[in-house]
Amino acid sequence: MKLLILGGYGVFGGRLAELLSDCADLEILIAGRTKRKAIAFCQTYKGEAKVTPLGLDRANIAAALAQHKPNIVVDASGPFQDYGDAPYLVPKACIAAKIDYLDFADAADFVFGISALDKEAKKASVTVLSGVSSFPVLTAAVLRKLGEDMSILDVKGGIAPSPYAGIGLNVMKAVVGYAGGPVKLTRNGKAYEAKGLAESLRYTVAPPGYLPLKNLHFSLVDVPDLQVLPQAYPEIQNIWMGAGPVPEILHKTLNLLAKARATFRLPSWEPFAPLFFKVLNLMKFGEHRGGMFVEAKGIRDGQEITKSWHLLAEGNDGPYIPSMAIEGIIRKWLAGKRPKTGARPATETLELEDYDALIKEREIYTGFRDDRRGKIFQTILGDKFETLPPLVQALHTELDTIWEGQARVKAARNPLGKLIGRIVGINVKAGEMPLTVSFKKVGKEEYWTRNFGGQSFSSKFSLGTGRNAHLAVERFGIVKVGLALVKEGERLLFIPRRCTVLGIALPKFLTPKGESYEHEADGKFHFNVTIKLPIIGLIAAYQGWLEPASS
Repeated sequence: MKLLILGGYGVFGGRLAELLSDCADLEILIAGRTKRKAIAFCQTYKGEAKVTPLGLDRANIAAALAQHKPNIVVDASGPFQDYGDAPYLVPKACIAAKIDYLDFADAADFVFGISALDKEAKKASVTVLSGVSSFPVLTAAVLRKLGEDMSILDVKGGIAPSPYAGIGLNVMKAVVGYAGGPVKLTRNGKAYEAKGLAESLRYTVAPPGYLPLKNLHFSLVDVPDLQVLPQAYPEIQNIWMGAGPVPEILHKTLNLLAKARATFRLPSWEPFAPLFFKVLNLMKFGEHRGGMFVEAKGIRDGQEITKSWHLLAEGNDGPYIPSMAIEGIIRKWLAGKRPKTGARPATETLELEDYDALIKEREIYTGFRDDRRGKIFQTILGDKFETLPPLVQALHTELDTIWEGQARVKAARNPLGKLIGRIVGINVKAGEMPLTVSFKKVGKEEYWTRNFGGQSFSSKFSLGTGRNAHLAVERFGIVKVGLALVKEGERLLFIPRRCTVLGIALPKFLTPKGESYEHEADGKFHFNVTIKLPIIGLIAAYQGWLEPASS
């Protein structure tokens, strides 16, 4: 198979070529307006696929198709919002030459309008698929899964790239271009025109059992889902899709510009895209992680329910996800599973199982959540709770119980550490001693009282909300700590993610540290808790074992 990628050395096209590098029966034409860049890309390319550099302006696409005769053309250039009076120049040329076509289009109008070419494409026996990327291919696959046992009424979703991922200038032009401009969507069951980047919400991406992203600021973006998903689900009353880029200060600057344009009817901010592009790619700090979510509200058995799907990508793996949709289609094509002919948005081309195969070798993790409100740990860990060791499950399920055992305690030596321990109620002397822990559920909260040989202290657990969403919030007096519950092998880790004192959030560098986890060994529940503060050091540490108290 011969594949021609327009924008083949760019952000998305380059990663697509890399993802397909193991396909020995594939020849890839790396095309772009600057042949020098295409040559440089091919010189560093590693893999079994054959790559050939090609200087090509999209205006000359018809001649290039006649000369090079590719089997499939992939348009990874853009911005698709700026294709002017002849937006479908490339797919029309492909239909005329009887060559199949795929694109990465993120422009809602472009993807929605591709169906106008359906009759011509079918007549030529050509496949033309638009919007072959995370939005809307992956989101549509998620909704099909979420909708298996519910009627979907409201949908919201978002993508949060790592600050180190980097984006292309064309993507930045598209985003800045529609900031404050019209965005078509469905609201309250009717067609509605919102303003790009002028609406925002906060959300926590948190696949059960993994370290969640921090609670992020998402703003409305103009993606194909807003127009094509209501077609697939006519019962949808509301749909909203956003992006949560960081740093947040730059993101909120875009929000202000969007609102100013919408309020004062200013021209597009697109001329400033190169400036934002430079600033964004200079301001790289924070966690090198990204994610995505899709949340659906609907009706099941006459009851309102909320279900969500979460994706977490570590390090450099996240930026490959937008290119995986086309990768998946090409791989199926090479295996003899060609998509049906015709021109349409690519919403039905892949299922979640297809993505599972594409991400299995990468640090990309997914999971589902629902709005059940059972025990705190069960709710946060979802289906991962059932994979915990039996005694760990039992301790967090059988509340209003007492467990007893033995503990070894280390106390603070720093006077300031001792003082802080007294203030928050953790004031235990060092040594080996018997331990009794009582668990009591009061309403939606859990009270844990630990008695170390006659010295006791208590804390209260609750299910996190708002910026603590999907965290277990433990309160010691005036201090609240949002804890991520992370399953690592046979251990359940407690990782501090957010801390407040008297309701005031502490900066990250002042958040408590220390390794804390639970596991099962020798038929007993084991624990290891370490509470440290930056600069100050140890507040308290205790480890040991517990078992249900004999009646």
